[in-house]
This record gives sequence, structure tokens and C-alpha cells, in this order.
Amino acid sequence: MWLRRDLRLGDLPPLIAAQEAADAVLICFVVDPRLEKSSGPRRLSFLFDSLRDLDEQLSGRLLVVRGRPDEEIPRLARAVDASSVHVSEDYSPFGRRRDGAVAEALGDTTFEAVGSPYLVSPGRVTKSDGEPYKVFTPYFKQWRSHGWRAPASSSVSATDLVDPSTIKRSGRIKIPAAPTELSLPAGERAALQRWRTFVDDDLPGYDDDRDRPDLDVTSRMSAYLKFGNIHPRTLAADLGRSKGAQAYLRELAFRDFYADVLYHWPKSAWHNWNSQFDDIALDTDKSAYERFDTWKKGRTGFPLVDAGMRQLAESGFMHNRVRMLTASFLVKDLHLPWWWGAQWFLDQLIDGDMASNQHGWQWAAGTGTDAAPYFRVFNPDTQAGRFDPDGEYVKRWVPEYGSDDYPDPMVDHKAEREEALRRFGEI
Repeated sequence: MWLRRDLRLGDLPPLIAAQEAADAVLICFVVDPRLEKSSGPRRLSFLFDSLRDLDEQLSGRLLVVRGRPDEEIPRLARAVDASSVHVSEDYSPFGRRRDGAVAEALGDTTFEAVGSPYLVSPGRVTKSDGEPYKVFTPYFKQWRSHGWRAPASSSVSATDLVDPSTIKRSGRIKIPAAPTELSLPAGERAALQRWRTFVDDDLPGYDDDRDRPDLDVTSRMSAYLKFGNIHPRTLAADLGRSKGAQAYLRELAFRDFYADVLYHWPKSAWHNWNSQFDDIALDTDKSAYERFDTWKKGRTGFPLVDAGMRQLAESGFMHNRVRMLTASFLVKDLHLPWWWGAQWFLDQLIDGDMASNQHGWQWAAGTGTDAAPYFRVFNPDTQAGRFDPDGEYVKRWVPEYGSDDYPDPMVDHKAEREEALRRFGEI
């Protein structure tokens, strides 16, 4: 059982398949240097803490090695004379290439992928002619009609597992220390506890309050879903017909939709999904990088934008409403490439997910599927009045607001909105 984005023991179909295939199972994780290099310190910390939680649940029988999976997985399979290797299917462009290489390197050893990190796997929901959806609303309707299975009843005891200490030259490494402290505890047990608290306390009002960054009422499940500490089936099973529950289900559908888009259009990870916008004029000179640094530091002079950027830098999280605003500000007020901001978010976020992050950014930039119209430009002051009406969110993250230490607005929003529309008008 090769774990990747499924760092849990409950609701794990490939674990059941592995147990059915043999009397004993070796559970392993491969620390891939390529992903170490591309992951920010917070995501690495969450990963390593999740592995520690798993190892404790497995009584120390989780085997962690470092290297390229197409070398390490076949080596371990040979070391224990494995009849098969079991995984949750990975639909990301990188994951598909990696898994293809591992399956080829395994030769005659069966490579079996069961399940996925999603309620409905990418590629399953299509139009009647088999084409993928480009707009969320009809996708959502078909997604609900398609449905999903109930949570799988998986479990394992230490006695069912291969003890890594019995494997000669296993290559086992100690789970690395977390590079930085986290604002959120990692692991399956923390995920389940957090979810139960949210369902009891905040799910009923979720539809009304989810856009309020000043209220701590969102589920904060995004990082747990990113690393598979919990499966969305487990969440969906607790969602009834209330407005709050149905609003939450819609957010899970958006997660599946963006994964589906990336699956069908892998180039959209770093390029405009809608190539009609490739020719828009963007600022990339020296002063553009200076403005980018000002945005990253939360010193733009727009309080709600700055509060979001500082929350991100200090905690590795940002409220979704503020993510939309800060992204709009970067691309529409500062005229900078959306992929600059997307990369910064991936560097900083605990929950940084390629599909959701990149297509969320393209939504704000107006260049993706189902994107905000290009002429929609978020007004930072209007957004603050609507979603942080008492200024509590700004007070928390920008304590010097209102004093001489706080900078003046770095741009004239009205003028930059007109400039953004002029640039769109050119194409």
C-alpha cells in the first residue's frame, strides 16, 4: 500500500484491496525530492506531521523512504516479494506521469489504483456527447445526478502489517522534523475532530456566514482534504438538506470541478485556460516586481487586501473571500501576471492544491473556465464594508491601520480599474 494524497486509514478503498490481495500488507510513503523542492515549508510540515500521526496509529509500522518512486516502489516490492502494489488514483498531470513510470518499472507486479481524492473522479462527469464541462453550473447538476459511494469501511491492525524492521536494507528514514510550526494540527485524528466540531457548531449557519473573514466559522478542512487526512465522502455523509449543508456540498463540487478541468486541460496549470486572453498587456518590468513585493508584504494601503496577505504570510491560510479579493487586486489593480500570485500562494498555503489554486486564480483573472467576467473588478473598500463590517478582521491582522505607520493606497483603484478595462478592450 503506497500512500500519497491519502494519509489516513479510514475510508481508504486501496487499503481494503491490498488486504484482500495478501495476508500481510506493507504500508509505505516515498518522500519524493521533486515534491520536497516544490512544496513550501508549511505544506512539508503538514505532510510530515500527518505521517507521524499515521505512524502512531500503525504502532511504528509505517515505512518512510526517500527517493524517486519509480525506483523505490519496485525496490520495496522486490524486497517483500509483493504480489501487487495498491494506490489511490492520482489525476494530476505530475501524478499521472509518476504513476505511469512506476507501473512500467514494476514489470509483472500488478499496479492497482482504486478510488481517488474526490467525491466524483475527474473524467466521470461529462456532457451527453462525452465532452468535458467548461461551466460549473451544468457540471454541478450532472455531478449531483452522478452521485458517489458511501464511505468505505477500512481499518487495519499492526498484526496485519509487514514490520519494516524485518526488511533488509529497507532504506527507511526517520520522518523528517517539521520545518515550521503550523496554525493547524495535522493528521487523520485532527481532521475528524475538526470536522465534528464544525458540523456541531458552524454548519447550520454556513450559507449565511461563510463569506465573513471576521467570523471563524469556516470548516478549515481544505488542508486535510489536500493531504487526504479525510475523504470528502466522510464529509458528504454528514451533510443533510439544510441550506448550510447544501452550500458546503457545492464547495466540494467546485473542488471536483477544478480537478476535472486540470485533468482534461493539463496545460491550464500555468497557462490561461482561455487562450483568447494570452495577448493582454501585463506589467513585468522592475517596478512591477516592486509592486509585487508590496502586495506580498501586505503594505498596499488597502486594509482588507493587506489583512489577507498578512494572514497568509503568518498562518499559511487565507479566507476564501479574501483570496478572491487579493487575487483580483494583483491582476486588475496592479496588472501583474496571475501566475506570479498563484506561485506565491502555493509557496505559502498549507492547503496549496494545484487544481483549486490555479483555477481559482484564473477565475479572478477572467482567463479560466467559468471565470468572473473580465469587467468584474473587486473594489477593496466595498468588499471590506460588506464582509468585514466592523473591521475586526483588519484589526487582527493590520493593527497599525489608522495610524501614521500605515501606508497610503499604492494605487488609485478607480483609475486602475479603468486601465484594466482598457487593456481588456485592446484584445
